[in-house]
Amino acid sequence: MAKTSKGASDKRAALHDQKLIRGNGGELHQFAEGDVPVLTTAQGGPVSDDQNTLKVGERGPSLIEDFHFREKIFHFDHERIPERVVHARGYGAHGYFETYRSLAKYTRADIFQRAGEKTPAFVRFSTVAGSKGSVDLARDVRGFAVKLYTREGNWDIVGNNIPVFFIQDAIKFPDMVHAVKEEPDRAFPQAQSAHDNFWDFISLTPESMHMIMWIMSDRAIPRSFRFMEGFGVHTFRFLDAKDESTFVKFHWKPKLGLQSVVWNEAVKINGADPDFHRRDLWQSIQSGNFPEWELRVQLFDQAFADSFDFDVLDPTKIIPEELLEPIAVGRLVLDRMPDNFFAETEQVAFMTQNVPPGIDFSNDPLLQGRNFSYLDTQLKRLGSPNFTHIPINAPKCPFQHFQQDGHMAMRNPTGRANYQPNSWSEGPRESPRHGFRSFAAIEEGPKVRLRAESFADHYSQARQFFISQTGPEQRHIAMALTFELSKVENPHIRERMVAHLLNIDRELAETVADKLAIKTLPKPADAAIATRDDLEPSPALSIVENGPPNFAGRKVGVLVSRGADAALLKKLMTAIEKEGAVMEVIAPKVGGVEAADGSWIEANHMIDGGPSVLFDAVVLLLSAEGAQRLTGEAAARDFVADAFAHCKFIGFTADATSLLQKAGVDPEADEGLVALDDPKSVAGFIESCRKLRLWARESSVKL
Repeated sequence: MAKTSKGASDKRAALHDQKLIRGNGGELHQFAEGDVPVLTTAQGGPVSDDQNTLKVGERGPSLIEDFHFREKIFHFDHERIPERVVHARGYGAHGYFETYRSLAKYTRADIFQRAGEKTPAFVRFSTVAGSKGSVDLARDVRGFAVKLYTREGNWDIVGNNIPVFFIQDAIKFPDMVHAVKEEPDRAFPQAQSAHDNFWDFISLTPESMHMIMWIMSDRAIPRSFRFMEGFGVHTFRFLDAKDESTFVKFHWKPKLGLQSVVWNEAVKINGADPDFHRRDLWQSIQSGNFPEWELRVQLFDQAFADSFDFDVLDPTKIIPEELLEPIAVGRLVLDRMPDNFFAETEQVAFMTQNVPPGIDFSNDPLLQGRNFSYLDTQLKRLGSPNFTHIPINAPKCPFQHFQQDGHMAMRNPTGRANYQPNSWSEGPRESPRHGFRSFAAIEEGPKVRLRAESFADHYSQARQFFISQTGPEQRHIAMALTFELSKVENPHIRERMVAHLLNIDRELAETVADKLAIKTLPKPADAAIATRDDLEPSPALSIVENGPPNFAGRKVGVLVSRGADAALLKKLMTAIEKEGAVMEVIAPKVGGVEAADGSWIEANHMIDGGPSVLFDAVVLLLSAEGAQRLTGEAAARDFVADAFAHCKFIGFTADATSLLQKAGVDPEADEGLVALDDPKSVAGFIESCRKLRLWARESSVKL
């Protein structure tokens, strides 16, 4: 870190104490002596030094992570005067972050100083590979980007629902994205990784194997944004008031627990409702069932980092929660949808380099590259260095700087001075005391293009992830790999992937090879470091092991017919709403049906437009005549057959038996089919639904 002489520091402090009369927006202010506004970045982050770039030593090279310099020169470069490449399909919501308790012991970040304080937030969820018009339930990573409008500028935690990534160094990011996107000569497939280019790249990139286990798991097909985790991915630093460092990794834990769908279900959801995730978030917030996540942090010092089995700077690795328990520090609540999708969700700009004082970066090479890349991305997309003038991107705290002009400038410095230091007693000054300061790490060594040897174990944590899954989840990984590789035309690519799988789990590799009709197993891929088999399973990595405590936030679809029992329907609705879930009615016609007592039952869907894949559990509330009529409807038979095949709990009245049988479902097949013959049975059905799925059924269904 560059040293600053005491004289220069004192001179800047004196400038800061000058009496100033103009703000950045041109408004007149009368400041008391010493009460001078602090120079900030365009994001509202206080600046500690506006005279020197961040360097390695006094005479060393400048560092790419110097975001203040980057922003300043970037804006100057563009003073004269399209869809995201990745994460194009997104959906966002407003809310707030509430701090549980002070973390002053670890960080001077203002957001963590006062218990109970609420900070405005905006969150954007997204898929990665598809275009804006792609479907919600593609097998893909999900972006989980959080913008916190703190008192010291915007803080962007730009993460995913998976805590690791495909690559270790940002220089490979264009290659990875090019490989997964549509193939350039044919412009397909869209929003899919099941093609030759992607698996060719992956099979030649062993560092991707941990990520492959995650993306082939059910994590890549979440049931809802509300039921998925978020991760900051990288290792960051907390800096306290003395600029002493504690490493930190960020986790967002959904209050409603984890839940995904199965692949067969995802394919059918995309056909029935390609906006499934969007609609779910919209309906949840509009109905007052606000989604909520808890922010938990893994905190550790340099001694832990040195003793850990893997390099904490490697973005393809995690620190298991059983080894280092995440500490709850606050909660995120989404309670308001945007007024206009384009103005807010489409134009919101996230950048990993947006951090307030008290948060700092590690030397993770992927993070360092992201810090460089995101600013240029915003210029390309939003057309101007003034993208912070767009309200969704503007800080909500006071901000003052000398950036001016450029395309679509909405505010400019006023008065004579548009630079500093100046002699006109105008404008803000830097603040060494309040501004952002980097951790004064001592960096030395030759300039090289090398990958650290500590990054070389590509299989051990991939194996740990796989053995941490339950039996059904392991089967789903094998099925996903089989499906994806079955779409690869080049047999050598398929064989290369099986060679990698042999380094992860032999039974998994043999299963995939058998399904692909690979007659002779290849030799295991060459490994720089042999796979470790001493890493214990981590239950925190399983979705099934981290399911919800109840059925809250889920949805039950009730199929009704003419002559249905209105009293039983009312009991169901009461029980479902008491559980915190939602009930929707499906009928032969969307207008509804007449109940047995002559009352009218309003419907939310007609049977052709309300398939069971849209619901977490279903009920067949039918009269004998109604059930018999529905046996002739393909959509009704599929409603039952799919719910059974997807291991969902099915409640049914005795009169619905004919439809069950016509759909090929034995009413006594398993405990997941619950007869609703009295009020007590309704309570039993709800209790069963809390398990979400009856995975024991899956082996007999054989999707």
